[in-house]
Amino acid sequence: MNKKRNTYIDNIDVDEARKRYYEKLNIKPQWEEVDVINSLGRVTFEPQYAKVSSPNYNAAAMDGILVESSTTLGATEINPKILEEGKDFIYINTGNVVLDPYDAVIMIEDVIKIEKGKIQILKAAHPWQHIRPIGEDIVATEMIIPSKHKIRPIDIGALLSGGIDKFKVYKKPQIGILPTGTEIIENIEDLEKGKIIDSNSRVFEALVLENGGTPNRYSPVKDDYELLKEAVLKGVEENDILIIGAGSSAGSKDYTVKVIKELGEVIIHGVALKPGKPTILGMIKGKPVIGIPGYPVSAYLVFETFAKPLILNFIGLKEEKDLFATATTSKKIVSSLKNKELVRVNLGFVGDKLIATPLSGGAGVTMSLVKADGIAMIPQSLEGVEAGGSVDVKLLKPLNQIKETLVSIGSHDIIMDIVGDMIKLTSSHVGSMGGILAMRRGECHISPIHLLDLETGEYNISYVKRYFSGEKMAIIKGVKRHQGFIVEKGNPKNIKNFTDLTRDDIVYVNRQRGAGTRILLDYHLSKQGIDISSIKGYDREMTTHMAVATAVKTGSATTGLGVYSAAKALDLDFINVAFEDYDFLVPYKLLEDERVKEFIKTIKSEEFKERVNSLGGYGFENVGDIIIID
Repeated sequence: MNKKRNTYIDNIDVDEARKRYYEKLNIKPQWEEVDVINSLGRVTFEPQYAKVSSPNYNAAAMDGILVESSTTLGATEINPKILEEGKDFIYINTGNVVLDPYDAVIMIEDVIKIEKGKIQILKAAHPWQHIRPIGEDIVATEMIIPSKHKIRPIDIGALLSGGIDKFKVYKKPQIGILPTGTEIIENIEDLEKGKIIDSNSRVFEALVLENGGTPNRYSPVKDDYELLKEAVLKGVEENDILIIGAGSSAGSKDYTVKVIKELGEVIIHGVALKPGKPTILGMIKGKPVIGIPGYPVSAYLVFETFAKPLILNFIGLKEEKDLFATATTSKKIVSSLKNKELVRVNLGFVGDKLIATPLSGGAGVTMSLVKADGIAMIPQSLEGVEAGGSVDVKLLKPLNQIKETLVSIGSHDIIMDIVGDMIKLTSSHVGSMGGILAMRRGECHISPIHLLDLETGEYNISYVKRYFSGEKMAIIKGVKRHQGFIVEKGNPKNIKNFTDLTRDDIVYVNRQRGAGTRILLDYHLSKQGIDISSIKGYDREMTTHMAVATAVKTGSATTGLGVYSAAKALDLDFINVAFEDYDFLVPYKLLEDERVKEFIKTIKSEEFKERVNSLGGYGFENVGDIIIID
């Protein structure tokens, strides 16, 4: 069939071409279920929550002896204690179960053998010394990974540790790859003058695989209109996207644009991209069909510019690029001159400054890697880095994604996991006062706070006025939440009020200094004239509500003050104490920041309210409202 020579007059800006093309398409991603062990590189369709805790038993963190800490009291170098095997201690290896009534491990290096069955110690052990408590790494019901997250090797370990064996992922799109041209051959042995080895389609195959699609490559089609038309129809029927290699230019045998016009619609033919101008962006039967120029460099650049974003759209991702960066530390990082330290950090831009916030967690805490945005490298020649110092960071997430991330430092609440699944958010839990101090140093965009004024009983405002005198600030109203005593199911110890904390049979577990919950506790203790020294466990500190609930669940504490949702998550009972304001502090000038605006929109959304409501114990009066504080 004779066809006229193609002409293309478009020279459309690349971004405008993409916008027009993608708006025309109606891509509806689908999901499928996969086994965790076969999930590497797949993208989560929905957030994944732990079904079990890890570890799921109290485990020895060191080789040594298992003791009751109370029997070691008074041991010093001057006054050593002798312990008898079977009576005072038993030997234990790392990872072994900690048996009742023992509650501490003494490292084998600190044990002096004096005779068979007897040892000597020079220092007393404290409760839960060198013991990994249930849930130290992962707590049942906590979010392990959010939706639209590409599974890495470390994520597989975290999912399995959290009791997940199958989960939903975005279904991989099948990408048809159709090389064209009478001069194109597949086998090197057929190479002769006037023939060209088909390499572009092999590059496309690899790019499709690299970006999460399934390639479906066809043998080259000769420059024949009817053959090409037949092949294109077949490619559209069998695939989600069809890429046609070569034939997109204005030559007499370049039939691609005419075939697409006959079978569907040509949306763009010709973009302001050099090389890559003859690109065709079309659609047949609602499916994307892209005509890519034949020159290898053009082919690669056009694929990266137009095809890659489409594939990523199918699997729930956006374009990303790996980079490295220098960051400013938000707090002191302690390291040893003995080692090169690899410190897991959260990252975010505050102004033009990349802020690295170290994540807590030892060698056994998998979640510190799962949650990390990067790994800070502390050279062996440095003995730590002071707050405000510079560190080199290997990025685990692309810098352009980090630039879009809202940096939150302050009080912990489970709702921050929900926010983190709905927008790009990095959330560090340092308590309300820690958040205020981070805000003063310019290290975050928002600070979740719930600080009770000990004199007025008012939340948050007086603290902002005190710490930001002369500076215009704003409070974004958050949720109302129930704080109270988290207790065992059935409340067997019959805990009713703060005076019960002084009983001999009650062991309390506290929040860290500066936490709003700690301030709430101290407020009531002071109000009722209760001496903190009369509360067993007052000095044992946790950094999250879930950690407090886990301590109660596993029996290492009788009770602790926390939010209702944490008690509900672990099927514990709850004795209500207060209905408090959990708000978000932000500099007034950042109210126009797109990240902050998206945050406000998110917490005011029905989806957010529905998801938080399912946790229990929250109210939404005035959520998202803004209070200006001069």
